[in-house]
Amino acid sequence: MRDEFVEAFKLLAKKDKNIILLTADLGFGVFDEIENDFPNQFLNVGIAEQNMIGIATGLALEGMKVFVYSIGNFPTLRCLEQIRNDASYHKVNVNIVAMGGGFSYGSLGMSHHATEDLSIMRSLPGVEIISPGTKEEAYFATQLVAEREGVSYLRLDKSFYSPKRCFQFKVGKAITYEEIGLISIVTVGGILNEVMLAAKKLKDIGIACKVIHFHTIKPFDFQRLEEIIKSSEFIISVEEHNICGGLSTTISEYCLKSGNFPQNFKSLALKDGFSSIVGSQDYLRNIYKIDHQAIINSVLSFINSEN
Repeated sequence: MRDEFVEAFKLLAKKDKNIILLTADLGFGVFDEIENDFPNQFLNVGIAEQNMIGIATGLALEGMKVFVYSIGNFPTLRCLEQIRNDASYHKVNVNIVAMGGGFSYGSLGMSHHATEDLSIMRSLPGVEIISPGTKEEAYFATQLVAEREGVSYLRLDKSFYSPKRCFQFKVGKAITYEEIGLISIVTVGGILNEVMLAAKKLKDIGIACKVIHFHTIKPFDFQRLEEIIKSSEFIISVEEHNICGGLSTTISEYCLKSGNFPQNFKSLALKDGFSSIVGSQDYLRNIYKIDHQAIINSVLSFINSEN
């Protein structure tokens, strides 16, 4: 996803001299082409993420379209006050890019996990939140947020699903990757690859599941959610995020407000706590029961209970 972001940014920078990328002592090698080809549109501010948001806001107030880039929760949780008071309050075009959604940097421990970011950023007024699940989604999301007013949060992942065909990407519109089945699996972000693997394994044993990717948490595609609720006997939400405030919370809030409730619903997410375990992303997904096997087990458990 990072490489797709870089390619999309280079195309934007070539077309528009008002687009600029800021990073906090990261991207050596990755951003070499951007630095060489667009020296006036790239700035490394050093290990100073909070200052980076202040600089970005100042540039945006002068008419620039700004991307800021860092890893894990550094450009969000570390910079929360600056995002709130500077960028969000002034409704400027600052696009915050976090490389390392969920457990992407699992081997570096909880300080590098981004597992509360969706809920925290979702609470800030006017902030759009996009968490791509494919490289294509990351590419098109980068292009689209540059032209949209206000603050956007682009949550990239080290894992991703590679679809056989390209789907149309629109901010705030969910993408359906599997269309048939009375069981619906809804998800957000890079963990889409685990969901698609689960759907394939279930299909191999004769169980069809819809798969819907809500890449945009805010603004949310409530129209598509309502359609899923009406057409599903069982809905599972899967997210590499704390159970508080993310995808399942967004769904639950809608159900309570609208009075439209699913027949059966289960959330696979991180329990309300920190991970004290160090390991790869795949390992941690397995430990916390949000991987493809956990999805399969949930579906089979539901089918067995119905029978």
